[in-house]
Amino acid sequence: MLKKWPIIGISIVMAASLSACGETTATKPASDSVTKSNEKSSDKSTEKSGEKTKLLFWTPDRGASDHIKAEVKKFNETNKDNIEVEVNIMAENYEQSLEIAYASNQAPDIIRVNNFTSYTKKGYLEPLNTYLTEDLKKRFNGLTFEDGNMIDGKIYSLPNYGLTQRLIYNVELFEKAGIKSPPTTLKEMVEAAKKITEVGKASGAYGFAENFKGNGFSRVALPIGNLSGTNQFDYKTGKFDFTGLKPIMEALRQMKQDGSIIPGSEMLDIDPLRAQFAEGKIGMYINHAGEPIVFKSQFPAKIKWAAAQVPTIDGTINGAVAFGNAYTFLGLGSKSAHKDKAWKFLEYMYSDEILKSYQEDAVGVSAVPSVLKQSPKTNVTNFELFLPTKYDALLPAAPAVAPEGMSVDSIFTKYLLEGGDADAIIKDLNTRYNTALDKAKQSGLTKIAGDPKFDFKSYQGQLTK
Repeated sequence: MLKKWPIIGISIVMAASLSACGETTATKPASDSVTKSNEKSSDKSTEKSGEKTKLLFWTPDRGASDHIKAEVKKFNETNKDNIEVEVNIMAENYEQSLEIAYASNQAPDIIRVNNFTSYTKKGYLEPLNTYLTEDLKKRFNGLTFEDGNMIDGKIYSLPNYGLTQRLIYNVELFEKAGIKSPPTTLKEMVEAAKKITEVGKASGAYGFAENFKGNGFSRVALPIGNLSGTNQFDYKTGKFDFTGLKPIMEALRQMKQDGSIIPGSEMLDIDPLRAQFAEGKIGMYINHAGEPIVFKSQFPAKIKWAAAQVPTIDGTINGAVAFGNAYTFLGLGSKSAHKDKAWKFLEYMYSDEILKSYQEDAVGVSAVPSVLKQSPKTNVTNFELFLPTKYDALLPAAPAVAPEGMSVDSIFTKYLLEGGDADAIIKDLNTRYNTALDKAKQSGLTKIAGDPKFDFKSYQGQLTK
């Protein structure tokens, strides 16, 4: 059995967007192909007459478009079931297009699952339990989670790849500042940022940066907190509790007061930050496994850089860092008239051979142990520094809530700039987020509850066994 986390956690005119917002492998407009494919899907005589069964596959993964098209092409040429898959790669408006498609009975057969809670709530997805083979159950054992890719034991998707989190640093600035190794504690990180700023400020280089305009605080706090054995959501109690993140917010505030954070960081988006780092103006920041391909093609690095495990609060490792965006990959459309055929495509896409190719092409880091054991290689510089270690894991999902007032990232960025009463800020966040959690439970958006036996350390080695 797959491991089950204990229950914790448009008018007709607009339909034109179904073809306008994506690129497909077919020559006909997407809106026309959607209609015709679904007409054929409902006509069982096409199978009896030997005509191909045409399936629609929608995904917003434009960054991996060449890779996806190649895999679909290979499936179409090699499958023995007379199936032809047409892929529609959306440039934008993916969520809106899905909503229109389901409302107008033009839904795709296969869906890239981008918003699990929303898709299951709206009935977009078909449970996979009856389709899963014993081999798949074995390969994905321990990788299904309530509110992550499963609801009440019904599995709707499985992992493929995700994003490990690392401290990314400028080796040259570290050497110039006399720092021999990346920081392993918050204190060391604060000190390193100060030293780098002291030797680099004259040339416009600063010790630390993050995209605090967006979710910068979470990019820093959650990996450090997770590795230290804490989180903004307490899995034991099933409640939000930001208390354990207090030392991290105070360390960031200290770096700001020291002048170690690059000026204007609170207004930085992630791409401008990356551009500054590639130019040698930032000593370190925390981000994910998407960086190697960024510094190869989008912002070619002009400096020597590397990546290391994020520091912990005090040097003690009591947990594991959450493997981001890894719970879901593909799902079966609930309105597909050819679910059995669509499943054959999913089974193909979930094979080790195909999953391995995603890592080889540096699309992402595999979250599947059977793939990781094969050590897929890529020629992208430093990609290997983001491969899962003992301290990377798929953690249980935390509930998605919509609290009233400022978000955690916004309020902590305010604290970073202005200071204030950290305890009062945390108390307010706990109250507002737990109120939002209660409302989410009442509306049926989540059934997550606490697990008194939860142990962060038990997730160490999950992906490397």
